[in-house]
Amino acid sequence: QVQLVESGGGLVQAGGSLRLSCAASGRTLYIMAWFRQAPGKEREFVAGISRSGATTDYADSVKGRFTISRDNAKNTVYLQMNSLKPEDTAVYYCAADPRTIAAFTATRRADYWGSGTQVTVFS
Repeated sequence: QVQLVESGGGLVQAGGSLRLSCAASGRTLYIMAWFRQAPGKEREFVAGISRSGATTDYADSVKGRFTISRDNAKNTVYLQMNSLKPEDTAVYYCAADPRTIAAFTATRRADYWGSGTQVTVFS
């Protein structure tokens, strides 16, 4: 079991930046990922990272703008979001999965979820 708590969401102007954090407790050496859900839309994958941090995976919509990273000593995963667009507005969820990064990347689903943090980008 792992517990996940997100922070760092907020209101930002288009073109700006935000950094989300996700603190994990319990069994923490899992694949970590970020998903998001915009109003009226299904939840979608944003980014994932392997246990060591050596391998990352991104949705095409955020490649080159978002960076996922992790600090295993702090049991924390981050999502640095740059060049934000209004279409990035969503509730962002931290997720964890016990499988390998290859298995996670193939399905982009996760077993454990945080409660989410709101990101709103205005133009």
